[in-house]
Amino acid sequence: MLLLVGCAYVVLVNGLSWLRREGLSLRLTFEAVIFTGLVSGLAALTGFNVHPVLFLLVLYLITMRVRLMVDVGTAFARSGRLSLAERLYQFAMRLWPDETGKLVILVNQGTALLQQGRLDEAIAVFRSVLEKSNQGYLGVKYESAAHYNLGVAYLRKNMEAQATVEFNAVLDTWPASEYARRAASALEQRRRKNMSAPGPEKQ
Repeated sequence: MLLLVGCAYVVLVNGLSWLRREGLSLRLTFEAVIFTGLVSGLAALTGFNVHPVLFLLVLYLITMRVRLMVDVGTAFARSGRLSLAERLYQFAMRLWPDETGKLVILVNQGTALLQQGRLDEAIAVFRSVLEKSNQGYLGVKYESAAHYNLGVAYLRKNMEAQATVEFNAVLDTWPASEYARRAASALEQRRRKNMSAPGPEKQ
């Protein structure tokens, strides 16, 4: 029974990752297979009955530890406790994340830097993430977030041309997302600002 639950978990999680364009996680698969094998073997040797729900819960906590830590950090960041969030992101990076996990951490670290006004650092982080977007590990959600937040950082540095490029990239990456709605709003504000700007004075 535990073997069936473990295999179903691997298929389901990797299937969802594939749908999100995050690629298949070999590390998650390896960890899930090892844990399932160990628990199943111990249960067979000792005769101890492990409840499938408890097994699935522990398996989830082990394999999704990085995402869970990032989610906790994000919750603290949203409440304004950015220094604590940053420490949690750094801790998550030490939990042996897979390639997707590393990029997710970096996107959230970049967002925290942006919230602190550390624009140059945030720009460097987002650019490094987007340079790896063609490797197949960065899902559309986080790619859109990176483009949008990079656009915001550029806008705050009055680099409007670069910001426009990033906002348009959001629309191309995930048109139906909240990031796309915000990007479209920012582009519309830029357009109205340019239209209302006074033209050259006629001689």
